[in-house]
Parts: sequence; C-alpha cells; structure tokens
Amino acid sequence: MKAPDTSIFKDRDKEAKFWEENYRETWKTGKPIKVRFAKNLSMTLNIRLDPSTLHTVKNQARKKGLGPTQLIRMWIMEKIEGKHIQPAAA
Repeated sequence: MKAPDTSIFKDRDKEAKFWEENYRETWKTGKPIKVRFAKNLSMTLNIRLDPSTLHTVKNQARKKGLGPTQLIRMWIMEKIEGKHIQPAAA
C-alpha cells in the first residue's frame, strides 16, 4: 500500500487532537488494512548526495511524514518491486 502524498492535516498537533477526539468512532467504522513491516534491516549502504539533492530529499520526506532515510529506502523498494512487474525483454 502506498502512503498518500498529502495529508489533510497541516500540523501534527491538530492531527493528534483530531485522533484523540475521534479515534473511538473511527475504530468502530474503520476498515482493516494490510500493513507491511520491514524485515531485519541489519545491512547499511552509505551514499553521498550534494547539498541541494539532500535538501530536496529532506523536503519530500517531510511532506510525507517520513525521515529521508525511510523515503530513500521506500523509493528503492518501489523500484525493485516495479522491476518484477515489468515483462522480461525478449
């Protein structure tokens, strides 16, 4: 499941207050979703990015409510999974 690109909440305090006030009703009427958790992430890979690229990544990650490392990991996994969907070259 892909995370939405934007949130209806513009700040975390307002979102927290909303859920504190509405979680019971949402829990009763909500639908179950499938959640995937990352497996053991014991290996690391260091990459170097120029300051402008890193700034862009950090901004995009912040908009999605993620850290830059999480966003880059998500992009890599999407690319890998997408590759399996494409037909093999003849």
